[in-house]
Amino acid sequence: MKSHSYRGGQVVAITGGARGIGRATGAAFLRAGARVALGDVDTTLVEKTAAELAEVTGGVVCGLPLDVTDRTSFARFLDTTEDRLGPLDVLVNNAGIMPTGCFTDETDDMTDRMVAINLCGVLSGSKLAATRMADRGGHIVNVASLAGVSAFPGLATYCATKHAVVGFSETLHLELAANGIGVTAVLPGVVHTELSAGHGAPKWIRPIAEVEPEEVATAIVDAVGGRRAKVSVPRALGTMIKIASGLPDGVRHRISHAAHFDTAFTDVDPAVREAYHRRLRR
Repeated sequence: MKSHSYRGGQVVAITGGARGIGRATGAAFLRAGARVALGDVDTTLVEKTAAELAEVTGGVVCGLPLDVTDRTSFARFLDTTEDRLGPLDVLVNNAGIMPTGCFTDETDDMTDRMVAINLCGVLSGSKLAATRMADRGGHIVNVASLAGVSAFPGLATYCATKHAVVGFSETLHLELAANGIGVTAVLPGVVHTELSAGHGAPKWIRPIAEVEPEEVATAIVDAVGGRRAKVSVPRALGTMIKIASGLPDGVRHRISHAAHFDTAFTDVDPAVREAYHRRLRR
């Protein structure tokens, strides 16, 4: 569905575009009239995704190789996007990984990789995009998480990276406003993708906490049109977390324990999580 405020005809680049939120966001922008470049480290899949979206939407889309941890690769991705589609208007920093488990059991390589993808990739992409948009304006969307404004055992490094992305995005929103460049942090709850599959969130909270990739995609398109600094998806869960953040730490932690939020990513389906972790290792 086309956003009420989004201006079509723009060039949009999306990282992590082969699957999940990235794929859904590509489809949403294409339906809104944008020209889209999907970037992903899985070159074969992102090319397949682009071809499928072109067929389904009739829009202009390409799938390109991208390693967000490599600044040269990121610059090449944006160069190719502009060569094929025109000057960049919107960058969606969506690429991210979310392995689960106790922090002390996490390998150093996985810790470094999470920081490199979830945080450093956002920093590199934002700087490259802002430089290109300096004279004409544009918009940067950083996909964070509601884990970026809260705490979940089993996701220590992930929460750290997403807290950093939220703080960075809010600051960059203020820094770049004078240049006509909007910056929005989008904070999804538990999205129905492989990244969060097998989580142990209590059943009663799932209707409030869980969202589909398409809902996040719609929020991203609307955020570009509305130029808001921060958007929670779903909004109700974001409001709940904001209210809870005003409570004393001890009270908040007791509520979290009573509601079993503190075991949502420690008491998981091991077979499902292992399948995701196996893909990350590859």
